[in-house]
Amino acid sequence: MGVGMKEMVLLKFHLHHFILVQLFLLATSAHELHGSILDRRQDPIEMDSHVSSMIPGIPPLGAPQPLLPLLAPSPLVPFTNTSIPKLSGFCPLNFTAAESLMSMTAIDCFESFAPLAANIICCPQLEATLSILIGQSSKQTDMLALNRTLSKYCLSDAKQILIAQGAIHSLTQMCSIHSLNLTEASCPVKDVNEFHDIVDTSKLLVACEKIDPIKECCNQMCQNAILEAATKIASKGSDLLSLDGPHVLPEHSTRINDCRTIVLRWLSGELDPFNAKKILRGISNCNVNKVCPLVLPDVWHVAKACGDGINNKTVCCDAMEVYVSHLQRQSFLTNLQALDCAETLAMKLQKSNITEDVYSLCHVSLKDFSLQVNHVDVSVNSQEAGCLLPSLPSDLTLDTTGISFSCDLNDNIPAPWPSTSQVATSACNKTVNIPALPAAANGQSCLQSDYMLFPLLLAFSLLLMTRG
Repeated sequence: MGVGMKEMVLLKFHLHHFILVQLFLLATSAHELHGSILDRRQDPIEMDSHVSSMIPGIPPLGAPQPLLPLLAPSPLVPFTNTSIPKLSGFCPLNFTAAESLMSMTAIDCFESFAPLAANIICCPQLEATLSILIGQSSKQTDMLALNRTLSKYCLSDAKQILIAQGAIHSLTQMCSIHSLNLTEASCPVKDVNEFHDIVDTSKLLVACEKIDPIKECCNQMCQNAILEAATKIASKGSDLLSLDGPHVLPEHSTRINDCRTIVLRWLSGELDPFNAKKILRGISNCNVNKVCPLVLPDVWHVAKACGDGINNKTVCCDAMEVYVSHLQRQSFLTNLQALDCAETLAMKLQKSNITEDVYSLCHVSLKDFSLQVNHVDVSVNSQEAGCLLPSLPSDLTLDTTGISFSCDLNDNIPAPWPSTSQVATSACNKTVNIPALPAAANGQSCLQSDYMLFPLLLAFSLLLMTRG
């Protein structure tokens, strides 16, 4: 399953792919829904080979809401087209001053691409943008939160501006952002002057004004400073500071988390928008890379083929290939997310009496867990390969021909098979060498390649509809 590639590519998302990706998502959803109605232990629809009998009963994708079918914009509309948003006129946030930030967010949340990388690019960028808008506004208002009335107007206005520039219409639903997220929620402090009275702002600023996005996820210097500040302001009027971990009640944790948002807004007001964005995206990226975002279906078909000792390698690897192919229909992953997914699936397989390293046996690599792209290379004509996004924060780029992003097709890292006694480890303790950014091999420069994923998805969609 691992594909040997020798370069990093800049993938391009062209206008004519809009409709194709929507057809794929529609067909996939329809196929999943149809499959969910059937009992998963009934014989599947007869297909051409014994592999079909091992297709796992995949439940509807439920949790990854971003993969619901969406209406695509007309392919005749140029990328640079914008409409005039209808604003409330009541929001005090200065959207004009953050014009470049808003434009970047609209690109990162572009209509037909956003669902495929929502938790990696779009939603972290949207959350950072809202925090920066409120933080910058606090310079005039001395307030680090909006009241409930204004929060509704401002969230609606921000959404309208982003949609007018091409962002996905279900932006706030996809990222689970509500108007309450723009208020202070349960945090007792929202006034800038009061914040300064409670928090050692100099210490906080020193820890966070410049971070290394790789080291920060391990040493957590800025995150610890943010947590300390959040705990201090959350303790206003309570004895929260006297409580240790086991004694912190859920409502106290919620208050600290709400106050953490206030701290991030204060930082966003102290820094210029560009640097604030780098800090916020760097911090959020630590959390993004901690978990596997994929829905892992039941593994009983794989367990049947590979469990209790592998009697037939071909049957086992066919079952693994079919299982992994379902994962490849969900979303793009960062390389660290893929590592988390590989580790989580391995433990799931081990619990189903699969003791042998089926990853090595079946040549499963980390890239097999992510969406696949049909990469055009003149030396090999065309090859399908997994597309892993960098573990560092990244953005999409826009030009007159399409949306581009960096995709790692170079590092064919075998999926690691943990020992049965091994527990999940953090990225800082993993022994697998993961590059933070895609790197061209042999000093090659970035190769611009047509993004061939969507024609491939169209063909697959038609196959699903004919089979289902």
